[in-house]
Amino acid sequence: MTKCWDRNSTHYRTTHLGCMNLENKVAIVTGAGRGIGKAIALSLANEGASLIVSARTQSEIDAVALEIEKVGSKALAVQADISQERDVQNLVSKTTEKFGTIDILINNAGIGTFAKVAELLPKDFDAMWAVNMRGVFLCTRAVLPHMIKRNSGDIINISSLAGRNAFIGGAGYCATKWALIGFARSLMLEVREHNIRVITLCPGSVDTKFDPRPIQPKDPAAIPKAEDIAQVVIHTLRMPRNVMVSEVDIRPTNPKW
Repeated sequence: MTKCWDRNSTHYRTTHLGCMNLENKVAIVTGAGRGIGKAIALSLANEGASLIVSARTQSEIDAVALEIEKVGSKALAVQADISQERDVQNLVSKTTEKFGTIDILINNAGIGTFAKVAELLPKDFDAMWAVNMRGVFLCTRAVLPHMIKRNSGDIINISSLAGRNAFIGGAGYCATKWALIGFARSLMLEVREHNIRVITLCPGSVDTKFDPRPIQPKDPAAIPKAEDIAQVVIHTLRMPRNVMVSEVDIRPTNPKW
C-alpha cells in the first residue's frame, strides 16, 4: 500500500497498486494540437509534468501550451513534421536545451485516409506510412540515447484497434497500425534491460474529429472521449517502475450502435 500525493487537493491518497509521481517529469507529446494528443498533454500537465507539445500547426500547439501554463505546469510548443528527420532532431534538441532531459515520449501523431485499395491514392498511402510509422521510428530513435543514458524512460505509442481488426476502406491505415504494434513489441524487448517501458494503447472508436466517417451510435455518450484515453495513459505511467503494461485495448463498454 502506497501513499500518493494528489496534486489537485491538499492530501495524500492511498492506493493498493502503488504509484509513480509524474511531478516534474519531462514529456514530449506528438500530435498534441487537438484530440487525443491534446487531452494527454493536459492530463500530464495536471499531474505536474513539464510538456513539449508538438504538431504541424503552430497556432494549435501554442494554444495548448497556454492551457498547460494556466494549470501551473511548464510548456514548450515546437512545430514539427515528424516524418522529417530534421524536424525531429530540432524537437529533441529544443527539449533537452530547455529541460535537460526526456522522461516520457508519447507517439500520438497519426493520419488516416480511408478508401478501398482500388481508390486509395499512392500519395495518401505514402503519407500515412510517413507519419504513422516513419514518424514513430524517428521520434523513438531520437529520444532513446537520452533514456538509455539515464537508465529510465517511458515510450507510449497510440496505435488503434485497427491494428488488430481489418475493415473495408482501412487497408492503408490498418497496415500502419498493425506495423506500429509489431515495432513496439520488438522495441520493448530491446530496451527493457535499460528500464525503459514501452506501452502501446489501441483505442477503438473515440469521439474526436480524426475519422471523417460519421459515428452515429444510439447513445453518443457511450463512445469514449479523448480524455478517457488520456486517463489510461496516466494510469499506465503511474504504475510502479517494476511493472509494465505493454499493450492495452480500449473499447466502449456498451457502444449501443
